[in-house]
Amino acid sequence: MPTYDYKCNECDHSFELFQHITENPKRKCPACGKLKVVRVIGAGGAIIFKGSGFYQTDYRSEEYKSKAKKETESAKPAIKTVEKK
Repeated sequence: MPTYDYKCNECDHSFELFQHITENPKRKCPACGKLKVVRVIGAGGAIIFKGSGFYQTDYRSEEYKSKAKKETESAKPAIKTVEKK
């Protein structure tokens, strides 16, 4: 069941209401009692991906992962060590 945003045109009271999708919109303001409430179109919900690399690493094959690892290792510059005497 969705949550709808409402606003009263009489007293500017804003509120949210958890309703069944087939229910009629509410008209009576809970603050002033007048029949001046309208349903406000909100931004809506969105899918939120949390975590690092969701789409980059979740569905890769083992072959792809091993090739990528070799490629990144070969791209690293070689570190030269100097001995002290």
